[in-house]
Amino acid sequence: MVSAAADFVHLHVHTQYSLLDGAIRIDPLIDQAKAYGMEAVAITDHGTMFGVLEFHEKAKKAGLRPIIGCEIYVAPRTIRDKTPEDAKGLTHLVLLAENQEGYRNLCKLASIAQMDGFYYRPRIDRQLLAEYSRGLIGLTACLHGEIPMHIKAGRIEQADAAARWYQQVLGEDNYFLEVQNNGIPIQETVNAALRDMSARLDIPLVASNDCHYLQKEDVRAHDVLLCIQTGKTVHETNRFKFSTDQLYFKAPDEMASYFQDYPGAIANTAAIARRCAYEFDFSYHFPQFAPSAEQTTEEIFDATVRAGFRERMAKIREKHPDIDPAAYEDRLEYEISVIREMGFTGYFLIVADFIRFAKDNGVPVGPGRGSAAGSMVAYAMGITDLDPIEHGLIFERFLNPARISMPDIDVDFCINGREKVLDYVSEKYGGGDYVAQIITYGKLKTRAVIRDVGRALDIPLKEVDTIAKMVPDVLNIKLDEAIAQEPKFNELAAARPEIDELLNICRVLEGLPRHASTHAAGVVIGDRPLVEYLPLYRGKKGEVVTQFDMKHVELAGLVKFDFLGLRNLTVIENTLKLIAAQGQSVPDMVNIDLDDQETFTLLSRGDTTGVFQLESAGMKDLLVRLKPASFADITALVALYRPGPLDSGMVDDFVERKHGRRAVEYLLPELEPILEETYGVILYQEQVMKIAAVLANYTMAKADDLRKAMGKKIQAKMAEHRDFFMAGARANAIDEDRARTVFDLMEKFGGYGFNKSHSAAYALIAYQTAYLKAHYPVEFLAALLTSEMHSTDGVVKFIAECRSHSIDVLPPNINQSGTCFVVDDGRIRYGLVAVKNVGEAAIEAIVAEREANGSFASLFDFCSRVDLRRVNKRVIESLITCGAFDTTGAKRSQMMAALEDALEYGQRVQKEKADPQMGLFGTVESAPTLNAPELPPIEEWEARHALAQEKESLGFYLSGHPLDRYLETIEKFTNAGAITVKELPDKAAVRIGGLISGIRQLRTKRGDPMAFVQIEDLQGTTELIVFPDSYRDCEALLVEDQPVLVQGQAQKEENAVRVVVEKMIAMERAEETWTPTGSTRRRSTGCIRFYAITAATAAPFCTWWTRAATRRSSPPSRCSSRPASPWTGKSAPSWAMRPSTPDAHRWYPPTATNAVVVPSAIDCSPAGPAVSARSPSAPPRHPPADQRLQSAG
Repeated sequence: MVSAAADFVHLHVHTQYSLLDGAIRIDPLIDQAKAYGMEAVAITDHGTMFGVLEFHEKAKKAGLRPIIGCEIYVAPRTIRDKTPEDAKGLTHLVLLAENQEGYRNLCKLASIAQMDGFYYRPRIDRQLLAEYSRGLIGLTACLHGEIPMHIKAGRIEQADAAARWYQQVLGEDNYFLEVQNNGIPIQETVNAALRDMSARLDIPLVASNDCHYLQKEDVRAHDVLLCIQTGKTVHETNRFKFSTDQLYFKAPDEMASYFQDYPGAIANTAAIARRCAYEFDFSYHFPQFAPSAEQTTEEIFDATVRAGFRERMAKIREKHPDIDPAAYEDRLEYEISVIREMGFTGYFLIVADFIRFAKDNGVPVGPGRGSAAGSMVAYAMGITDLDPIEHGLIFERFLNPARISMPDIDVDFCINGREKVLDYVSEKYGGGDYVAQIITYGKLKTRAVIRDVGRALDIPLKEVDTIAKMVPDVLNIKLDEAIAQEPKFNELAAARPEIDELLNICRVLEGLPRHASTHAAGVVIGDRPLVEYLPLYRGKKGEVVTQFDMKHVELAGLVKFDFLGLRNLTVIENTLKLIAAQGQSVPDMVNIDLDDQETFTLLSRGDTTGVFQLESAGMKDLLVRLKPASFADITALVALYRPGPLDSGMVDDFVERKHGRRAVEYLLPELEPILEETYGVILYQEQVMKIAAVLANYTMAKADDLRKAMGKKIQAKMAEHRDFFMAGARANAIDEDRARTVFDLMEKFGGYGFNKSHSAAYALIAYQTAYLKAHYPVEFLAALLTSEMHSTDGVVKFIAECRSHSIDVLPPNINQSGTCFVVDDGRIRYGLVAVKNVGEAAIEAIVAEREANGSFASLFDFCSRVDLRRVNKRVIESLITCGAFDTTGAKRSQMMAALEDALEYGQRVQKEKADPQMGLFGTVESAPTLNAPELPPIEEWEARHALAQEKESLGFYLSGHPLDRYLETIEKFTNAGAITVKELPDKAAVRIGGLISGIRQLRTKRGDPMAFVQIEDLQGTTELIVFPDSYRDCEALLVEDQPVLVQGQAQKEENAVRVVVEKMIAMERAEETWTPTGSTRRRSTGCIRFYAITAATAAPFCTWWTRAATRRSSPPSRCSSRPASPWTGKSAPSWAMRPSTPDAHRWYPPTATNAVVVPSAIDCSPAGPAVSARSPSAPPRHPPADQRLQSAG
């Protein structure tokens, strides 16, 4: 075993990066090679080098020699030939990089294959191989190699000729005949022929196994992976399938035993491995900013920074005449010296250059993102728009002079202009050879792998979907974790062998890359052609993409930039354009007043739908509680609204301290200037750094190391820092116990601490959007509608917001509407592009004709003038039914009835105008005019039909809604709508109202009826699940267009929320059946009866409850109490509610301090419950949905 291990190395291995073909993960591959005692191992994925750097790093770390290779596809003729015969004639060739030149040539070949040679597969040809052959070792590959293909076809002379050619091109010692132990019968014939050829032509043999999976027992999982790749099932006979179970990573002794009669085949594997010695260059490769003839790069940097600084200081002095300029000047000089010393001047100039280009070309740019907002140099160069000194931001959080690492400046661009900036950067800095976007991989995540494997195993889709939905809704949860949390997985696996197999295969395939795509933001710029560092790839839109992902691009020493598209910047830009179009003065968003009272009033009432970062239901609630009064409060909000602070109690502490309901205390007086803006709460990472500097003499660079250690919870580093902190505190005569307590607090809250620079930068965009909504609500909402014009749900959401602000949304109008939503005399005019079936080409034709020759007088006039090739019948039907032709005065019913005649009339008129013979008899205008047909004398559609047609063309009701007469009832009796229900927690009690718009009835396997029902309100649609026990009570109501109220339970599933129906009533019966709900959605008053410890505690608690539920101070309409025995913390019921939390759906176990009130009688009246609430320990009224869905046939 040991001897064999010393002589054998696997040189032909397909990892997970042979997408949907290789099933070998890199970590287990390294572990297995180590276990076998191998000295080296290779990676040779099909046509790509996606994983070579990851593989190289992990192999080196494990003490193995990494061999970098690729199994290349060779075209039968040239890569320019792309016919079906060329696709069929592809052959394989394994290439291994022997040295640095070989690695670069392999990168070039893999790049050309993807970028230029792709035809079904990435291909090279013989000419390219001859050009880039130096430093490469070639193997004849598998049964699809050129030599084996000739041998299988009996073409021995051609096989010999091909072998000689490859040996001549690659070099006498660099070409090997590859024999394999793969269990395929024809391979024995090929192996024997290759052995004969070796003796005949003096070309050495080498042994391999074409490994595609790690263990022999993985063959079934690999077969399923091939089915996922090809879209087939395992039961289909005519599919791509390997005819062996031997393509696993075999042990050295097994390989040595099989190839004992093949001279040198085993020994040559180790000999080749020892020759392959490429090492990556991990030094930084900075892109070059071209100096001018008069100035060096450093001089250009210095001049640019100082000129920008003077402009910034002039603005700062306008706002703050008493400012101390020395603090700014000192900070600037310090940053300039650090950036120069670290060699980053060119980097800053490049970033400033493409930001300048964006601003000069009308592409909105964000004020900053991430830690770069802490740089005065970035502020001076126009890279960021936030004064770092005014907002207390730290440069070392961005660039630490004690730790050489690349600066990371992420830039937000308007989504509509991002491509323009990318094109500029590519053109200026070297084109596709020097500039590329970065690859990313879609993976077989837990739910996805269950669905993919289930389809491949031919398990019914409904069953697979049910199993996938059993995975808990936890971010990045793994299958084994899901199985541990959800017992039903094991129950199903024990009862059904096919489910057991499904789960076992999913374990093997989970997490494997499924496909390659382009990263949404990453861009890399090289100092030399990128192919000298890494291979390139062609994205789906033709863009140049690296074959290494973001992490490994940076590891290779290349400099990446993040170009992010941010919709809200587009909204701001469009709002400003609409303001200008109304003849109003356009606000300066860069130098906006950060103390605007109207903006803070809007924020304090939670009126933040459409406001960046602040529009979720939870954030709105926090805004109402906090009532922000300064920009610092908004910055804190962005940092606070995250799982860590929310779960830790930090948010409640912050709110209570701000409003003086809890004392703000500082352990040491030195902490007050640092923590004053956050009311004594350690919220930001920058505060941790400042505390360390003030109390323990940390430099900012060392304080940044402390911040990093806290965030990553590096225990060894934290122990070092604790000692250093305590020593520094002692040197400053700080009380030791208090110093230790401060460090403990820093360590506790440092784990939740947020980057203040990022928070402040995003708070500025939040403030800007809130400012626009407060001062220019019509323009702002019109811009929001335009941003969502391709999303029906988005349009519905913002039209509902318009209604809540009493802003009229006018219907589409052929004589007024353009592509986008616009402002029309204080109202919003609907954009035509949001009408179904109406594309931008049709709109361009309509608007161009209208601008050239005036408004359209009638349907016939319209058809006679517009280009009917672009404005076809389907377009005109949608325009009629949505009301766009109402401006002509004709009825919609008449126009639809006359449409065929109108189109025929329009074609005749246009044909007559285009007749060249008209020139013989005069001008077109003087020609006899065809008489337009008459509209038929028919009645207008009924309102209900007109609304239905309107909804068909717009996706929702605009001019009216069938629920309009029920709005008061919906507001009074519901606690959620189609939008807000999505933000409720799982299993939350729900009351929702709407119109039944779709019904799918089915029967369970027991034969019981159930239904899936679509219910529509003014916000959108929600899916209801009506199980058999509820179905019987509401069957009569399951009729389309029936207005109903529903009470039930929210069921969160992946990206959707459904409501499990417990009770359904006709909306007309609401007043006689139900009690109004305490809805925070509509602020309506609720009433709940509680039993309390004593009668004295009941009244104030009921008052609190009503206020909490309604945000009003009105007393409850009816509250009663009766004495009960005093509780202790131990004897209190397990479902006691903590009265300090205004959340009707959150329940807490009792303690001695919170066991105050038991809502043991929820009903306010015999009519029904005011709020449906249950203890989590109480049995639900229905079994879990996935359990019931299993029995649904």
